Amino acid sequence: MVKVLVNGFGVIGRRVADAVVKQRDMELVGVVKTKPDYKALIALRKGYKVYAADESCLKEFERKGFDASGTLADALENADIVVDATPKKVGAKNKPIYEKKGIPAIFEGGEKANVADVSFVAQCNYDKAYGKKYIRVVSCNTTGLCRILNCLDKNFGVEKAWAVIVRRAADPDDTKGAPLDMLMPNPPAIPSHHGPDVQTVLPHIDIVTMAVMAPVTHMHLHSLIVRLKGGNVKKEDVVEALEEERRILVVSAEDGIISTAQLIDLARDLHRPRNDLYEICVWRESVSVVGSELYMFYGVQQESDVIPENIDAIRASLRLMGAEESMDETDRSLGIVRKL
Repeated sequence: MVKVLVNGFGVIGRRVADAVVKQRDMELVGVVKTKPDYKALIALRKGYKVYAADESCLKEFERKGFDASGTLADALENADIVVDATPKKVGAKNKPIYEKKGIPAIFEGGEKANVADVSFVAQCNYDKAYGKKYIRVVSCNTTGLCRILNCLDKNFGVEKAWAVIVRRAADPDDTKGAPLDMLMPNPPAIPSHHGPDVQTVLPHIDIVTMAVMAPVTHMHLHSLIVRLKGGNVKKEDVVEALEEERRILVVSAEDGIISTAQLIDLARDLHRPRNDLYEICVWRESVSVVGSELYMFYGVQQESDVIPENIDAIRASLRLMGAEESMDETDRSLGIVRKL
């Protein structure tokens, strides 16, 4: 059993910790928190050990009567690998701590690519990450783009891609002043950072991206245009390829799924914790081929699509399994589906 520590217990960290517990080859050492808040209490209720980020945080835990198991330094003594799910840029500051301990680490997409040896999406470059000490799981949007583009490139060849990303403004528990009653270019400069981030995983893909922030909290919506290399590609060919690809789910307006609201409702009916969708959801009706150009819409659940990547990144870093075996095990444990 590989001993995994999760540093950070927010949107991603909570989900990674729960996913680790479901793995037959992993054991959760505990989670690291900066505050003794309700999330820390929930971790204790689940039976997870809770560690304070440092000595000053530990004093705050003690002041509130919270029985922490020690500090991050204590937790690292018992771990084989750490998943750093701390806020943006904090992971890079934590890296020297992991280096000093000689412990491998998985970082999230909020960090710059140079924090790690490789940026990672399991379907695209698992083998490249095999045995690497530091791996960066890319952001939710980049993960979605990479899964779709990798599938299209394998089956038809991608000459160039353009994507417009309609981004959720904030996560459901975020109270920091998300925009209301507006649409905001995010960023106003074009291209956005998402295209270059895709190229840290798929460097040969020529892609331009732009993004708009919308006043919603659940899911992103991507509008994708791809110029294909192969000729005579039909819509049916593309849909079939997407349906055969793991972690992509083709959905239909004919079945009543006409918006991201129905996708979240679908997750509820699949009995997913926190309404999580690990799959990238492509609308069948949106898939259209005009000459050599392909068009489609798909939804990305920003809180959860990277969770299977974190689990696979652990196995890749520690050389526990090959790519297909790891993804099979991860998908089984999380209940990931290919068809409804």
